[in-house]
Amino acid sequence: MKGISILGSTGSIGTQALEVCRNLGISVFALTANNSIDLLEKQIYEFHPEIAAVMNEEKAFELKKRLRFSCEKTEVLSGIDGINIAACFEKSSVILNSLVGNIGLEPTLNAVRKGKNIALANKETLVTAGELVMREAEKFGVEIYPVDSEHSAIFQCLRGNSQNKIAKIHLTASGGPFKDYKNFDSVTVEDALNHPNWNMGRKITVDSATMMNKGLEVIEAKWLFNVDVNMINVVVHPQSIIHSMVEFEDGAVIAQLGEPDMRVPIQYALTYPERVKNDFPKIDFFSCGELTFQKPDFKLFRCLSLAFDAIKTGGTLPSVMNAANEIAVEAFLERKIEFLDIPKLIEKAMNAYNIKYNYSFEDVFEADLWARGFVEKELSSDAYRH
Repeated sequence: MKGISILGSTGSIGTQALEVCRNLGISVFALTANNSIDLLEKQIYEFHPEIAAVMNEEKAFELKKRLRFSCEKTEVLSGIDGINIAACFEKSSVILNSLVGNIGLEPTLNAVRKGKNIALANKETLVTAGELVMREAEKFGVEIYPVDSEHSAIFQCLRGNSQNKIAKIHLTASGGPFKDYKNFDSVTVEDALNHPNWNMGRKITVDSATMMNKGLEVIEAKWLFNVDVNMINVVVHPQSIIHSMVEFEDGAVIAQLGEPDMRVPIQYALTYPERVKNDFPKIDFFSCGELTFQKPDFKLFRCLSLAFDAIKTGGTLPSVMNAANEIAVEAFLERKIEFLDIPKLIEKAMNAYNIKYNYSFEDVFEADLWARGFVEKELSSDAYRH
């Protein structure tokens, strides 16, 4: 590998990706952040990227001033234009997109059209525009390497089996902090952020608690592996040791196992097709305990059901669902709404929207804006005023 651009280098995936780069000596040519310039500055001093982009323009200006008085020669860019330049940086052979939210779509498409291979951790790229992105990837001869542990597991299970027909994909889910709950009437923000297995960002952790995260992954899997959504089966596996499984026509099931450590799928996406030795924790089969499996409760975890509804309907509806979820989760984290209000707001937006099929990037963007405006208007109504 020549080198890498990391979009979202200050987030959970981004920081772990830099750990992988440090361990393997991978050159880092570009880094981006939203507004966390203190951490970004430290990353710049260690990895010496040629460019760094900050979405927040005021923060970008501040970072530029700080670097001016050092020997660091990193060029500081700002806004979505800066993010796009990092995504298309000529010297980078792989673009790791770990941005959070629909903002990750445009840089992915631009990088694909520049012929860059994508290590994809930004769910929204495929959730909102999977058909468009995969068509462009095929057109420009680009590979998309999944970074999510579940999709990486499926990707690994399919190696050497390209000629064999898939019967089912078994997408595992930890069940989050509420796998044993019977109702969510008294769930607090702190409860939702208390994930038993994974250390993730706040938004993704809440998505895991509602199981929307798994719904988004179902949509991703549909596009990544070109399967009908009815072939994707969600399996609650609380131990997070089996990261996903593929069942073939003859009934054989191949699974990928590992410790719940995101550095392993990140490394595989960056070094594919090679497997490289590391010092990350390995499974001890004699101490990992019993591995159990449960059916998800689609009635209780309404967000998971809504995600299936969205992708089965298709068009721009998944984009609306995703945007509505982003605003609802943000409102929950700010304690403006209750936990159960999240799926209610998403469903209301989905039911009110007029779907577009054969969509363009502009259609996806418009659907996203519409959903955000719709949910914001709902949040300002009397029903959600405390």
